[in-house]
Amino acid sequence: MKLVTFHHADRVSFGRLEGDAVIDLGPVFEGRYAGLRDVLEQDALDEIRAAEGAATLALSDLELLPPIPDPNKILCAGVNYHAHREEASRAAAEYPTIFPRFADSQVAHGAPLLRPAETARFDYEGELAVVIGRGGRRIPAEKAFDHVAGYSCYNDGSVRDWQRHTAQWLPGKTFPATGGFGPALVTADEVGDPSRLQLTTRVNAEERQSASVSDLIFDIPALIAYISTFTPLAPGDVIVSGTPGGVGLFRDPPVFLKPGDVVEIDIPGVGLLVNTVADDVVDG
Repeated sequence: MKLVTFHHADRVSFGRLEGDAVIDLGPVFEGRYAGLRDVLEQDALDEIRAAEGAATLALSDLELLPPIPDPNKILCAGVNYHAHREEASRAAAEYPTIFPRFADSQVAHGAPLLRPAETARFDYEGELAVVIGRGGRRIPAEKAFDHVAGYSCYNDGSVRDWQRHTAQWLPGKTFPATGGFGPALVTADEVGDPSRLQLTTRVNAEERQSASVSDLIFDIPALIAYISTFTPLAPGDVIVSGTPGGVGLFRDPPVFLKPGDVVEIDIPGVGLLVNTVADDVVDG
């Protein structure tokens, strides 16, 4: 099942994506589920899957929003593919590198990524996003997949100079509208084993990254176990699992995103996330 959040006719709703149409479930469950995060909190995916009698909308008439527009937590894994660790000349790590993003740093499929006015070093990072369905604390790795609602595509857009101001990466990872998330949340039963997925990033149709998710240094169960030890995970939380080698920063010479570029994060079985790049507008 593919689930989307969208804006249509002056309202925000959610629904099932079926081909080029969306089954609008917001009115069906009005007063019960405000959005997909509520659906996950109330363990209602089966109810959503079986719902009938909803209006069908053309996908082309909708403005998509991030699948989970209001996660409590977005937790990202840094330098978590072997090839990316090698290109970054980083030593092997005993524990994963984890940093947060803020919800207002995300935009949906089809929306522009905004290059901040303060930089010319805006970079792409194609990633697999994991959406938590059942919360928990100190989740054992062997039970981690019981807590996964599904997956989506993510572009962990990075402002490289701000990322490197200090040892703390946060300033370069959460400028508004620098990260792409979508187009849909694909439920875990439809995806199966995520380690079999292939991730490709293209910029202006040129392949920049390509790797199997099996190349993760700390796999998804390991990330869930580690993160849930230091913070409780809740339904709707997003774990962004890491990017493969091939980012713009480590190309020779480095290549950064500029206005007009089109970035595609392609994970067959999960989705195709497409965003153009535009300059942020500075007020005044």
